[in-house]
Amino acid sequence: MSGAVARGRSREGDTAGTAVARPAHRDPNVLRWLTAYTASVTGDLVYFLALSWAATRIAGPSYVGLVVACGAVPRAVLMLAGGVVADRFGPRRIAVASDTTRCVVIGAVAVTILLTSPGLGLLIAAAVVFGVVDALFMPAVGAFPPRITTSGQLARLQGMRGLSIRLSNAVGPMLAGVVLATGSSPAAFGAASALFAVSLLLLLRVRTTPAPAATRVPAWRGLGEGLRYLRGHRVLAPLVVVVGLSEMCFSGPVGLGLVLLADEHGWGATGMGWIASAFSVGGAAAALLVAARRRIPRAGLVSAGALLATAAGTAGIGFAPSLPLAVLLGGSMGLTSGVTSTLTGALVQTEADPGYLGRITAVTTLGTLGLAPILFPAVGLTVAAWGSAAFFTGCAAICLIAAAVGLAARALRRAELHPAGTSG
Repeated sequence: MSGAVARGRSREGDTAGTAVARPAHRDPNVLRWLTAYTASVTGDLVYFLALSWAATRIAGPSYVGLVVACGAVPRAVLMLAGGVVADRFGPRRIAVASDTTRCVVIGAVAVTILLTSPGLGLLIAAAVVFGVVDALFMPAVGAFPPRITTSGQLARLQGMRGLSIRLSNAVGPMLAGVVLATGSSPAAFGAASALFAVSLLLLLRVRTTPAPAATRVPAWRGLGEGLRYLRGHRVLAPLVVVVGLSEMCFSGPVGLGLVLLADEHGWGATGMGWIASAFSVGGAAAALLVAARRRIPRAGLVSAGALLATAAGTAGIGFAPSLPLAVLLGGSMGLTSGVTSTLTGALVQTEADPGYLGRITAVTTLGTLGLAPILFPAVGLTVAAWGSAAFFTGCAAICLIAAAVGLAARALRRAELHPAGTSG
């Protein structure tokens, strides 16, 4: 069943609501969810930096990677199961439970560090719990948009979500730095807990449409059924491959590659900062562009074209002879990869039946954020052995493969963000 049907339903929490149809950027319900999401992502960043700082202070820099891995492993292992849970119980319930757990656990860590002298075990336990909760939260977040707006507004909402992520990435580290400097680890953990509390309070006021009863399958066969649904879908099957390949490098490894590129060319920390900032500005511009557009026709074809442009920019930056050219190419990479990620995300939500969206989001997230820690060592090894140009050329080749998959799949190439007759 196509996810495009029944998107004009009334929004509701657990009871029926009154039908409302308005642009996403003017919908109070959408804005509540977006603000909650921004607070949650910012809380994630503050927590991660507080955890790393505390691990350094308690056990030394060599143990930071161990603590972080204790959170990354359960997140990756349980991600697919998290998609089943999100579809079975609804994204709102899971997101509320996740924020509640994170608020309480991280707040307890803050109090414990303040009152006692804990060992590394406390941080490892907190990281494991956080990783498990993230495995539930990420698929739930991905399943939210079609439950709070119409299909014609999904691209705009994805653009707004992209801007939210950019804002969080700018504010989170700054806030963590200020709090760590003034109040050390307990204050930073407390700030993260407070941000999760803000997200929780807002989510409690977000109204969502329920999944059709026919898609509420028993949990023990939910994952297999979700994978069969995905494999048999003419658009989603190739689209998930495109998302996985296109995000493989840009979910984190490219950021590390830019650091190594600047070091290799002797551009220093300032040069690295300029390139990374240009990449972020380009991504923000892409999100703003998509959010501002009323309608983007032939989204499948546009996303493939953006991937081709991304491949060109990514290959070029590895051979950039000067810092200004590298900054320019970094901005173009952020812009074109941002267009692709926004449009493919909106296409997933448009095409997927809402009852399967949590599981599909889990698959795409596992292929990007979930497996990112495994890719980071490969970046360093590649640059050390063959130089940064080889790494960026490899990323460009992956983008070309993703574009080829998108162009070869006729249904995906012709995919639209909303059905005919739907107002954008």
